[in-house]
Amino acid sequence: MASAYLVLDDGRIFEGESWGASGETFGEAVFATGMTGYQETLTDPSYHKQVVVMTAPHIGNTGVNPHDHESEKIEEGIVCIQGVDTRAITRHLRDRGSMRVGIFSGLEMTREEMVIAVRKSPTMVGANLVADVSTKSPYVVPAIGEKRFTVVALDLGIKAATPRALSERGVEVHVLPYNSSFEEIKSYSPDGVFLSNGPGDPASMDKTVEIVREILGAEIPIFGICFGHQILGRALGFSTYKLQFGHRGINQPVIDRSTGKVEITAHNHGFALQAPTEGTFTTVYGPGEVTHLSLNDGVVEGLALLERPAFSVQYHPEAAAGPHDASYLFDRVIDLMAGQWVIL
Repeated sequence: MASAYLVLDDGRIFEGESWGASGETFGEAVFATGMTGYQETLTDPSYHKQVVVMTAPHIGNTGVNPHDHESEKIEEGIVCIQGVDTRAITRHLRDRGSMRVGIFSGLEMTREEMVIAVRKSPTMVGANLVADVSTKSPYVVPAIGEKRFTVVALDLGIKAATPRALSERGVEVHVLPYNSSFEEIKSYSPDGVFLSNGPGDPASMDKTVEIVREILGAEIPIFGICFGHQILGRALGFSTYKLQFGHRGINQPVIDRSTGKVEITAHNHGFALQAPTEGTFTTVYGPGEVTHLSLNDGVVEGLALLERPAFSVQYHPEAAAGPHDASYLFDRVIDLMAGQWVIL
């Protein structure tokens, strides 16, 4: 089997064996600590332009199946590497932070040439990647059972599990391209708007932020997850910043400040929201507050407006794959659209 190389932009090189297509690929090296759910991780659009290092030693033992894909945009021709010490790579990234990486397979290149190629590749800071993964045309996920509400989901890199979680609660979900206008969104007469997860730097999404501000101004209920949480936060006037190596895994402890309950949650984010964590904050849409915090590092994991129907979380309550502690948040969405939910 041919040799392959995983090359980090600090010059560290790991040699392994070629797997998948020959060639080269570049991205951001990140590590995921989940012991299960590798198929969902590898098909999650949020990982676009990232090279995922799985830390669990038994990844792949249970194979794959046609039911656990989080995206249908799975393409052949992926350049991969096997036979490297993923825990050694993870320790390296844990100490030095996420960084650019390249995988080289079947190419006649010196080590110096590979390192130079990696250092010429784009960084994740400033990356606008949503257009690569968003749907090109609208589609519908019908409500299961009696239809109760209509939701427009803005596809920033949506996972299949999210519309499914809403449809199970009687919601008809219209998934629209990321660059849909406010007029297009409004034409569906939605009871709520969902801002999905997705890849890239939220600071690059100014046009989407402006759309969200129009939705807030119209007082249409909004719920955001992960990247959508960051977009909502930016629409409220907050900035985002890059984490050293991010949160990626299915065992991240988060506290719901309204109840005091600690939830074990699934995460996948390399950026975070800079928002006040003590007391309430003021926005042009009225007061709000941070509702959830990471117990590992204090990162803002949720926020809500107090006088308008809008809230978001940084983690993944659809739990594909991961714990189900936070699935109640989809019930909060239903209550929000029914006008029955308020921040405690």
